[in-house]
Amino acid sequence: MAHVSVEGAEVVVRLGLREGLAARRRQVRVPVSALREVRVERSWWRVLRGRAGHGTWSPGRCAGIRSRPDGEDFVAVKAKSTVLCLELDDGARYRRVAVSVPDPERAERAVRAAMPEGEPPDPPDPPDPPDPADSPQHRPPLQHEGGTADDHGRIPGVTSRTGSGPGQPPLDDERALRANADRVRREHVVRRHRPDGREDA
Repeated sequence: MAHVSVEGAEVVVRLGLREGLAARRRQVRVPVSALREVRVERSWWRVLRGRAGHGTWSPGRCAGIRSRPDGEDFVAVKAKSTVLCLELDDGARYRRVAVSVPDPERAERAVRAAMPEGEPPDPPDPPDPPDPADSPQHRPPLQHEGGTADDHGRIPGVTSRTGSGPGQPPLDDERALRANADRVRREHVVRRHRPDGREDA
């Protein structure tokens, strides 16, 4: 397995013998200033992205360079291991360095402690209070929700769209036609699928 340490302004990844032979190098150096994120990945195969370049890509061990449209990744991982993943800035040699290490949590803490402390972001401005004229009309709670509105969302004493309801005169056809005059009606088409794959309207 690889071993990760912080030496001055660099993170140094020293590969084990097998990883070094497979990747054709013994170490990888990453400037601390290029670090964008450091994390531990429990699923080793999730760090493999892009197209496999030179290296060894067997089912249980992957070491080498993987190419992507936006750059290259360096990986040295083995199956069923926990991986330390370093995400790097655009100008770095690699976009990601992912290696299996014996104690990834400790390596993560060491690398994170070396990362420069950026200025904390300004807190976001509080949102403006909503304009009552722009806010949508929310229905009152229904009776089964602990409220007093009926199944149509009407609170007691409010008439329906057609003018009917408790304490109102019985609904007549003329009043119903006037209430429904401005409604847009759409025909509902039911399609049935036949055994031969065609549809009946």
